[in-house]
Amino acid sequence: MILDSDVVVIGAGLSGLVTAFALARAGLRVQVIEAAPRTGGVISTIRRDGMLYERGPNSALDTHPRISELLDQLGIAAERVEASTVASRRYVLRDGTPAALPTSPTAFFSTRLFSAAAKLRLLREPFIAPAPATADESVTQFVTRRLGHELLDYAIEPFVAGVYAGNPDELSVTAAFPKLYALEQRYGSLIKGQIKGARERARRDERAKNVAGSFSFRDGMQTLTDALTRALPTVLVDTMVTRLERTQRGGFRVEASGSEAVQIASRAVVLAVPAPVAADLLRDHVPDAANALGGVLYAPVASVASLYARSAVAHALDGFGFLVPRVEQRRILGSLFSSSMFEGRAPEGKVLLTTFLGGRRQPEIALQSADDISRIVDGELTDLLGAGRPIDTAVTRWTAAIPQYTLGHLDRVRRIERAEGGLRGFFLCASYRGGVSVGDRIKSAYETAERILHHVHAPVH
Repeated sequence: MILDSDVVVIGAGLSGLVTAFALARAGLRVQVIEAAPRTGGVISTIRRDGMLYERGPNSALDTHPRISELLDQLGIAAERVEASTVASRRYVLRDGTPAALPTSPTAFFSTRLFSAAAKLRLLREPFIAPAPATADESVTQFVTRRLGHELLDYAIEPFVAGVYAGNPDELSVTAAFPKLYALEQRYGSLIKGQIKGARERARRDERAKNVAGSFSFRDGMQTLTDALTRALPTVLVDTMVTRLERTQRGGFRVEASGSEAVQIASRAVVLAVPAPVAADLLRDHVPDAANALGGVLYAPVASVASLYARSAVAHALDGFGFLVPRVEQRRILGSLFSSSMFEGRAPEGKVLLTTFLGGRRQPEIALQSADDISRIVDGELTDLLGAGRPIDTAVTRWTAAIPQYTLGHLDRVRRIERAEGGLRGFFLCASYRGGVSVGDRIKSAYETAERILHHVHAPVH
């Protein structure tokens, strides 16, 4: 099969689908190719016996106006559901017991989550000098320097595990948390920057992730990727790209194989695939960028959806869930109170919990058998929440779930960007650059689409 297109998007995860959708709405002919038998990437919702659970992201944060715009364009704004008010409460495990994370200065100084010494240490933060702008500190180095070890252990490290399934000793603060780094560089203090930065975000109509509302959809997160797929003219699934060539006229020829061989001529190509896949496709064209992509680490993660009778769980489940600091030496990263967050996740009289394991903290656990992973979760939830025996469990394992923005990551990104600049009409859009959250991927995809439109409509010299 021979096709002709303005743009070929390789990869039908969220990044690729949003990029393709934005380009198609702008009038370009777009062809999407996906190696897996379904679109959506790690976004996947399962409904089983009255239980609705997510195999990937459980919710999204409303951090940018592009998100509402996208939902309106797709016609699924009415399907959106906001997290319950109780979900604003988040727990962190301390001494084997979930403690509510403080959400105000008054709550911070009265919480049992942090010691008096840690609270006093925070008062020093506005007077600590910023690091040199060229420094590439780990999250651990940055946080201990500014906030102290206890805030690292019981606030930042579990948060890092919740977002990246990562290790703060490995992650680069400039790459993984650029806004945190920018607060120090611009204002000289995180506390001062948080206050002043709030005013600037209000002017841009953006919301910080720590205050943005969480949302999902009535039928789960896959509602979003399914709607994107329906909105596109054609998406080839179960089709593996085998070759990417530059043509003499400055375009591209993409060869792929699925139920039949496919050859597509295009003016531009988007690689919206994980870093190792992108590295393989680029090896013959830009070896330095391929080597940079090959240096991106991924964290393996297992998630377990556990259905319980409500009476079988002692904890009130009155919150978003709880995170587990590594200093607590447990075998899970945390657990979401899924049926407390959103209605319709569990049948009447039952509750659904979604627990995460592995990450960079304990990668070997995520690779164990489903039965072993279930047994670990059952034991941990019994100890920490007073949970009895679950009615049902469902285990999902992602061997390469989340890219890690480790030390040196910004240098890798610069090398990748040089490849884009040197290979006209070639673009990369994936979660190893621009953030790993759902909101980050939507924002990044729109930015990529804008750059492609500029390229396609630019005069030919």
